[in-house]
Amino acid sequence: MIATELLKEIKVSNTIEYNLSDQALGAVMMALQQSLMQQSDIVPVLKNFKFKLSDTGLMVMNPPILKFSDDEPEDDSE
Repeated sequence: MIATELLKEIKVSNTIEYNLSDQALGAVMMALQQSLMQQSDIVPVLKNFKFKLSDTGLMVMNPPILKFSDDEPEDDSE
């Protein structure tokens, strides 16, 4: 009986912790930037992230892609 309780305690306390890799942290920051620029909710983007465990931590397999437009004309007067 004591051995069974001990095994249950070991199973409960044997949790695995993961850290975000630099790439995943960058993906979160890009999602934040995109949400600020588009004035949209960041939650759906974060919920749709697909993660993969690597040697450096969790990586985002589908990071957001930001597209910038060049609205300002170049100054050729120089």
